[in-house]
Amino acid sequence: MAGSGFGTNFRITTWGETHGAGVGVVVDGCPAGLPLEREDVQKYLDRRKPGQSKYTTQRKEGDQVEILSGIFEGRTTGTPISMVVYNKDQRSKDYSNIKDIYRPGHADFTFDMKYGFRDYRGGGRSSGRETIGRVAAGAVAAKVLKELGIEIKAYAKAIAGIEVSKDHFDFAEMNNNPFNMPDKEAAKLVQEKADQMIKEMDSIGGIIECQITGMPVGIGETVFDKLDAELSKAIMSIGSVKGFEIGDGFEAANLRGSENNDDFICVDGKIEKETNHSGGVLGGMSDGSAIVFRAAIKPTPSIAQTQKTVNRDLDNVEIEIHGRHDPMIVPRAVVVVESMAAVTILDGVLKNLGATMDNIKKIYGE
Repeated sequence: MAGSGFGTNFRITTWGETHGAGVGVVVDGCPAGLPLEREDVQKYLDRRKPGQSKYTTQRKEGDQVEILSGIFEGRTTGTPISMVVYNKDQRSKDYSNIKDIYRPGHADFTFDMKYGFRDYRGGGRSSGRETIGRVAAGAVAAKVLKELGIEIKAYAKAIAGIEVSKDHFDFAEMNNNPFNMPDKEAAKLVQEKADQMIKEMDSIGGIIECQITGMPVGIGETVFDKLDAELSKAIMSIGSVKGFEIGDGFEAANLRGSENNDDFICVDGKIEKETNHSGGVLGGMSDGSAIVFRAAIKPTPSIAQTQKTVNRDLDNVEIEIHGRHDPMIVPRAVVVVESMAAVTILDGVLKNLGATMDNIKKIYGE
């Protein structure tokens, strides 16, 4: 199976299965000399680990990361960084009843048709647990970008159609509710909806928005390697993401050119835009304004309601999926979106710049 790697100059390769010994990532191309400790990665993994509230899967995993290579005396060496998180709380028997049955909304059917067999223990490589490697890599990428003044912040913009209000928007509020929503009132409404879904043995989806600030002008290419195209590929590669838009996105189709264009102005000798309908990317290259994009997350496909399906013998059967599953994916996917954005932006930066932190800082004028 190919396709487990992403990036060119900053390349990540994830590995492992949800019910195997562990999952992890190899990061290749990280600049030498970056201060990096285990805790830098762990704080990102803590944001996605299961069991943090009743609105996420109750699988009890500490998700403690071990860094096996690429670090010496607290700094990156420029060589591959290998990281692993060992699985501690697998319950493979929870999946024995679906060994020969295709779960609706999952990759069971497509895996079986393509390869002739599948890892039915939670989906194997197609499980959301694969994202541990992405988040660990994203933590490294975000640390490099922060050194350059580039910061990435993702949050739940909407869950079950309940959207964050501009009037109540507060990043700090994300830490006060289990949904990663920067709006106290919206979070309360989502909690009511989530409680209802748990009672009805159903699930809900939502939208994650991401803002990237501190971007220089000119990151990205003009044809096939457009920065927005690379971001789209990165975000769409996350399981359960079913849509991507940047700037005004699909709403731009309803606007006139006079409404959608961003007027340029000069402020203190620097070219800026009065608006940001483009979402920070023009012609495939960053334009210096904030990059703003959104990802649509589908409802969790594993639900305990009775569903129609087919088994390997082509019999029409019914299935009820039990076990420990997220009533919604959105809250834990926020840091995954943030991490893949960091990996993508850093890859683009390194295509333009040098290979060590000192060189990069010099080019940035530090």
